[in-house]
Amino acid sequence: MKRILVTTALVVALAAMAFTFHGCASTVKNVDPTGKSFPTTQGKALDGKEHALPADFAGSPIVFLVGYVQDAQFDLDRWILGLLQAKTPVRIAELPTIDSLIATAFSSQIDQGMQSGIPSEDWASVITVYGGEGSKIVAFTGNEKPRNARVLLLDAGGKVVWFHDRGYSGGKVLELDARVRELSAR
Repeated sequence: MKRILVTTALVVALAAMAFTFHGCASTVKNVDPTGKSFPTTQGKALDGKEHALPADFAGSPIVFLVGYVQDAQFDLDRWILGLLQAKTPVRIAELPTIDSLIATAFSSQIDQGMQSGIPSEDWASVITVYGGEGSKIVAFTGNEKPRNARVLLLDAGGKVVWFHDRGYSGGKVLELDARVRELSAR
């Protein structure tokens, strides 16, 4: 029991340290990437599968929910719940993105910490992106107000056709839902 508590405390400390080091990273001015292709990056889902983003999701629309700090989880969860309640017919992938090289060194421990708080059936839809790969996404969207999720709807070819980064909005969920249905009808 004592060993489990020590291991849990270590994982929590490492995750906090990674997010703290991320906070020391430079702030990149927010950018609306609508009309641009999502950058080619690599990530690893919590279920262990490696992903080439956005190539692995080509062929149909997908919503990427990008979070830069742990405090963004509340915003991410609201977007997921809103899309599920609207029965939006789209795949959703959550992209915890940490552009810190130090965090990359502890990525296994950070991922294990995330796994402990996420049901295993959802692990495939949480794809972590670290270090230089994460920097590509930061440069693409900016990271001002890092507690706000970056919500990107990509078309079948990986181009951003809808974007929002100003916090959860029920009206924006409905707008996103309508855009997804429009894309799916083509």
